[in-house]
Amino acid sequence: MKVRDAMTGDVCLANPDSSIREAAQVMAAQDIGALPVGENDRLVGVVTDRDIAVRAVAQGLGPDTTIREVMSQEVMYCFDDEELDDALHHMGDIKVRRLPVLNRDKRLVGIISISDLARREDAEQTGQAIAEISAPGGAHSQTAHH
Repeated sequence: MKVRDAMTGDVCLANPDSSIREAAQVMAAQDIGALPVGENDRLVGVVTDRDIAVRAVAQGLGPDTTIREVMSQEVMYCFDDEELDDALHHMGDIKVRRLPVLNRDKRLVGIISISDLARREDAEQTGQAIAEISAPGGAHSQTAHH
């Protein structure tokens, strides 16, 4: 099965100069935990509910802080034509629960989450990926940016 067969295709894209309040409002309205961030027709980052909590609120930053100040700027992604199993392993390797999905022209076409994978893959593979993602550390552990 391909990533495109399991991904969520209707993705909200945030502007890096919008406030974290606006990002949180979109997340609440859409019942989502992450927003890809785009600028000049390019994916420039991802902001998560955890980024807002750990990199903004915990650091004393207010709701008018820009998304750019707290987003993860290293954009990790997968392609829509990749095998779902490969995306699952990739998520485990880099310890993330969600990945933006790009087409081969590097245009955002969706987002894939561990819950999308859990609905499509067998329980053993999903459990293995969750164990890898949940292990402490990794490049995307939540530390304050300064």
